[in-house]
Amino acid sequence: MTTDTSRALLKPRRTGLVAALALGSLLAVTASAGADPVRWSMEGWKTDFEQSSVDLARIRSGGPPRDGIPSIDNPVFEFVPGHDALAPNEPVVGLTIDGDARAYPLRILTWHEIVNDVVGGVPVAVTYCPLCNSAPVFERTVDGRVLEFGTTGKLKDSNLIMYDRQTETWWQQFTGEAIVGEMTGQMLELVPVRLQSWAEFAEDNPTGRVLVPNNESMRDYGRNPYVGYDSSRPFLYDGQLPEDIDPMERVVIVPRDDAEPLIVTMNTLAEAGAWSADGLAFTWTAGQASALDTNRIDQGRDVGTVLVTRDGEDVPYDVTFAFVAHAFHPGVTIVGK
Repeated sequence: MTTDTSRALLKPRRTGLVAALALGSLLAVTASAGADPVRWSMEGWKTDFEQSSVDLARIRSGGPPRDGIPSIDNPVFEFVPGHDALAPNEPVVGLTIDGDARAYPLRILTWHEIVNDVVGGVPVAVTYCPLCNSAPVFERTVDGRVLEFGTTGKLKDSNLIMYDRQTETWWQQFTGEAIVGEMTGQMLELVPVRLQSWAEFAEDNPTGRVLVPNNESMRDYGRNPYVGYDSSRPFLYDGQLPEDIDPMERVVIVPRDDAEPLIVTMNTLAEAGAWSADGLAFTWTAGQASALDTNRIDQGRDVGTVLVTRDGEDVPYDVTFAFVAHAFHPGVTIVGK
């Protein structure tokens, strides 16, 4: 792909999914050609491509080059009181560690995908993959070493592949697994977070802080560059689709230590309001806008907020699409489909 085309994927003037889909054929060709360690080495990667846990042919270009979607490495925050940039229904990743409460708006994460931060003294990577609507947060310390993460510009199963700047190992964002390079097989530790509305976070954390852009003019923050995506079809995805369910239906996935993850549709939870299984308590409340619907995020349709707890304590979970759950956990039944 030409440099100009790669840059075009990042420019704020992009009108949304329609423009992206127009590039689909070109992306498919370049992605296929890019699944080549020799080519990747020519791009400047120092990754050990002889070590991997996945079929390298499944890795494809997402368009932008390495760090073409720039991570935020020196995050700036404002206190909740008086912050007026966010509409009440805008989605944020709410994270609290040792009393340190911070909100990471999807209006910012959409354009940067990774925030390297330290919260409550714990180095964390706050991540968001728009194509999967997945927003896991991970501890950045592995074997006593603090890693810093960036974007590779690559995808597998439509999901962001991150890399750490210390070893240039490639990591799958959805699972937190190192899939290519020196640290292959290592797993990042998940941190419990809430994908919730700004109003909910602000009410629960009146003394908390909220991420703000380092440079307000860098992107058109608040605009959704993937207009209509969550009512469309998976993009840059070549895997199998799940049966008997819309591939873009939202599902909630909860990892379990000694068992397969529990996956349940958002519709099931919305209809029930409160639902439980395997000692987990799920609650659904209205008031959170989809970040992948209309041109302006705060005008997106209401998809609601899910909270998952065990014995009253938050547990790690993710809100993603059915096709993503099927791609990474093909043998697991989706409850409610």
